[in-house]
Amino acid sequence: MPASMNKHSWVPKLRFPEFREAGAWETIPLSQLAKRSTQKNSLDELNRVLTNSAEFGVIDQRDYFDKDIANQDNLEGYFVVKKGDYVYNPRISTMAPVGPISKNNIETGIMSPLYTVFRFSSSDNDFYAYYFKTTGWHQYMRQASSTGARHDRMAITNGDFMAMPLPVTSPEEQQKIADCLASLDELIALEAQKLDTLKTHKKGLMQQLFPAEGETLPKLRFPEFREAGQWEEKRLGEVGSVRMCKRIFKEQTNSLGDIPFCKIGTFGGVPDAYISREIFESYRNNFPFPKNGAVLISAAGTIGRTVRYEGELAYFQDSNIVWLDNNEKLIADNFLFYLYQLINWAPSVGAIQRLYNENILGAQVKYPSIPEQQKIADCLASLDDLIAAQTQKLAALKAHKKGLMQQLFPVLEEAPA
Repeated sequence: MPASMNKHSWVPKLRFPEFREAGAWETIPLSQLAKRSTQKNSLDELNRVLTNSAEFGVIDQRDYFDKDIANQDNLEGYFVVKKGDYVYNPRISTMAPVGPISKNNIETGIMSPLYTVFRFSSSDNDFYAYYFKTTGWHQYMRQASSTGARHDRMAITNGDFMAMPLPVTSPEEQQKIADCLASLDELIALEAQKLDTLKTHKKGLMQQLFPAEGETLPKLRFPEFREAGQWEEKRLGEVGSVRMCKRIFKEQTNSLGDIPFCKIGTFGGVPDAYISREIFESYRNNFPFPKNGAVLISAAGTIGRTVRYEGELAYFQDSNIVWLDNNEKLIADNFLFYLYQLINWAPSVGAIQRLYNENILGAQVKYPSIPEQQKIADCLASLDDLIAAQTQKLAALKAHKKGLMQQLFPVLEEAPA
């Protein structure tokens, strides 16, 4: 029996005023609060296959994978998962280091028998839906799982899983915590909806501000440019040439250097390697390096992803991160940033999934005069600012919720014996 199955008294770091004198929480095994559900889809009546993802919880498999993964002709061995049931997925990931446990908040469906399905005796169990999103139960799972488990899955017996100690306090306090977090979820959902609305608005606006395929005039034009005539059309190869930084080799990088070295996986994010300032200065001064305002393009990984270079001290991986040396100055860099977003790179990319110079240079683009380009780019940039601010607001709310949950629920390893 894992050591953490011993009975503990828990006291959370943060407690609502009316419960501060209510005494410590206790723990009891999951098996005393819920029972495993092993009902099979034996008559093959159900075909709505669900999955439990670390990010989205219980969701339709087709929505998650964009296709059916399960064999629709062989679903008899799948478990029936009713609305309100909980599901444990033993597959581990960065977001779920011991696998996720999620409540099924959609309709009845079926799930792979690799999952563990359980049902609480009480229908008022949202408290535990939130608890399973904390790390409070992770230490027990690590102790109870088999050491010989597959590297991508937890191996734990049904008995040990159902013996997992869960926190118990009064029904009133549990409901208060669940209601608090539910109200925060509602706020997060509203802010996420605002973000989606802004993104949808930008997408629709771009479709109006740029000519459709086969046309040379946009549907929507600023008043001062309505008589300015048709847009020009050229290949990017007539506008500029593809450039890239000089190659940096692995032995030139380290984890403690002065200058971030952005590889394809960290493009636009946190770098996982650095180079010395000496190498950076030498390479920047003697070899191709983007000018301020240049638009960097991801030529591998997520094809066509774009990031503005605004003069940051950073170096970029050659051939995977490239830019257009805008020699002719026919297109302003800030307008080019949005043109790239409209290009469908997929038809020009081969089986290796990479953009080569000829793919970029052969892309056709349409553009108006520089003043009109600036007007369009400024309009879209203001929308991007709103989207960035809303993204930060949503991230802050999610971080607040995560921190709040860690304080509202005690962590098992912090509890006294």
